Amino acid sequence: MKKISNVLKKDKGILILIFVGFALGVYFYPSLPSRIPMHWNSNGQINGYGSKFFGAFGLALINLGMYLLFIILPYIDPKRKNYEAFQATYQYLKYLLIIFFLAMEVYALLIATGTIVNKPDFTQIMVSLLFILLGNVMGRFKFNYFVGIKTPWTLANEEVWRKTHRMAGPIWVIGGIVNILLTVIGVTFNGIVFIIILVVMVVVPTVYSYIIYHKIVNQNK
Repeated sequence: MKKISNVLKKDKGILILIFVGFALGVYFYPSLPSRIPMHWNSNGQINGYGSKFFGAFGLALINLGMYLLFIILPYIDPKRKNYEAFQATYQYLKYLLIIFFLAMEVYALLIATGTIVNKPDFTQIMVSLLFILLGNVMGRFKFNYFVGIKTPWTLANEEVWRKTHRMAGPIWVIGGIVNILLTVIGVTFNGIVFIIILVVMVVVPTVYSYIIYHKIVNQNK
């Protein structure tokens, strides 16, 4: 694996985004109320609040912590060599999640200061886009212990890992697209259709990994 100093140089864009998160917290802090929206329920409605300090800097701190985790994982994973094989995708994941949480921070700060009104559709669309963008690259995840669909069967066999992720990627993309369409027609996160989609996205790859694992094992007997 590359030295951490080299990784940090490559991640200048990500570090700038993290800095922007803290800068936004500093900028909005004087105008924030004592309680800040920090959690949204299945309807996209606010159901949890944080302190002024956590409201201003909580998501920025989460972004920083998540980035540090991204840096550390390739060095502690027993399959660390495989990270080189999907380095571009790993970089994509870092940007994707950092941008996602930065967007949620901006959204929360704008709501807290009364600049905008809470719109449940925004959260639903953001999560749906996350599904689509994750699914689009899922087939490129190489065998590792931290990033991807980790079932007993994907972790037990590299071929099962590969086939499961290639199968699951399109399901996640389709699930995200359907969720956006549901938003357009007014179906919220608590809709039975949305729950069914989530179940399909999680359960189908899990069951598939079990089936394909036993198929491969039986073929090798």
